[in-house]
Amino acid sequence: MSARPNAAVATASASAESADPCCAAPLPVLGRDVTVPLVTGGEVTYAALDYAASAPALQRVWDDVAAYAPYYGSVHRGAGYLSQLSTDLFENSRATVAEFLDCRPDDQVVFTRSTTDSLNLLAQVLPAGCEVFVFETEHHASLLPWRDAGVTYLDAPRTPAQAVETLERALADRDPHGPALVCVTGASNVTGELWPVRELAAAAHAHGARIVLDAAQLAPHHPVSVRELDVDWVAFSGHKLYAPFGSGVLAGRADWLQDSEPYLAGGGASRKVARRADGGVDVEWHTTSARHEAGSPNVIGVYSIASACKALTEAGFDSLVARERHLIAKVREGLAEMPEVRVLSLFGDDAPRVGVISFVVEGWNSSHFAAALSAEYGIGVRDGLFCAHPLVRTLLGSDPQDPGECGAPEAAPGERSLNAIRVSFGAGTPDEHVERFVGAVKELVRDGAQWKYRTEDGRCVPDRG
Repeated sequence: MSARPNAAVATASASAESADPCCAAPLPVLGRDVTVPLVTGGEVTYAALDYAASAPALQRVWDDVAAYAPYYGSVHRGAGYLSQLSTDLFENSRATVAEFLDCRPDDQVVFTRSTTDSLNLLAQVLPAGCEVFVFETEHHASLLPWRDAGVTYLDAPRTPAQAVETLERALADRDPHGPALVCVTGASNVTGELWPVRELAAAAHAHGARIVLDAAQLAPHHPVSVRELDVDWVAFSGHKLYAPFGSGVLAGRADWLQDSEPYLAGGGASRKVARRADGGVDVEWHTTSARHEAGSPNVIGVYSIASACKALTEAGFDSLVARERHLIAKVREGLAEMPEVRVLSLFGDDAPRVGVISFVVEGWNSSHFAAALSAEYGIGVRDGLFCAHPLVRTLLGSDPQDPGECGAPEAAPGERSLNAIRVSFGAGTPDEHVERFVGAVKELVRDGAQWKYRTEDGRCVPDRG
């Protein structure tokens, strides 16, 4: 198949980084120089614009991990030098995370595998009879863990004020004497919009409830202060915080964590184990964070999170936020020039947001569009329902019962789909990547794809036959 010259790719390599003096240079990340082949011929530097799924590792994080790796050892109780060094590094990382989150003095920082793991841990320690309140707009990691609790699912609000009002009404109807928990995101993984966390926390506490903040999409973009937001717990993942080594965090109040059975039973969580006269076993569990960290911990994953926390803090969130707003404006202004493109939003165009933008294109299946961005322009975005099925369906105006699957096309290329396209970026994104993205979208909307595509194993891929 012949291919016309690709203007968005051809001009992108010559595009200079923004000279706007208010915007700092992007932070160095791994993969920034990786080139990928184009189905139309040639290669181009890969534009990683799927930060909301997993952000690339900061170069600083990778360098810190590489420097530590020769000294890796098993943590806690080891007599050897490397074990003691690793234990110090592990516990110092806990202190670094607590400082990064501005935790209260008696808060606990528990290391987990991810945000999903953190919220499932919290779900397992809920007091008996606890009621949970969660908006339908949440990521599945926040929406689904509460299987053993009474759950009230709240309808999607259309303004931040409506979110607070909806929660207050729901809490006013509950038993005021029993335990309750509100789970809310800090920034939507679909629209990027910031939620009124401080106001929701105040509403929860006024009605005797506690609140957990899903900061998976917030922490990489904005400072998160447990004390300032007045949340009881916060959860986030390393792989979205430029530390993709399989660790996460649950930080907050210790009482529910101490009063429950361990999340996992095993070594590390137990302080003392003894046989009873009747042949059974008595166990004394730790009351510290170790209670919920059974097994050999992911020391490198934990250290990478601490390294990322330090790197972001030293870079300065004021500078990072200013630069990201600059990139958001570039993307939103570019998409707004195309009437065929509809950007998805709950709170409206003026709502503050992080670098996460989802949209649909008239006449296109979203999976087909995302595949063309990758194959013809070397741009990596995401398509699907983003593990937030109820929210995306609400934003698309589809029937809640319509079939759909995260990331899988429900229609052939060119047919209407019940999914969307998401572009996301952050501290490591250069201007050239978002400029190339906007240019590519304009070309695809105007001229269509250069290549033919087909569905293979649930994905839309170039037809090389």
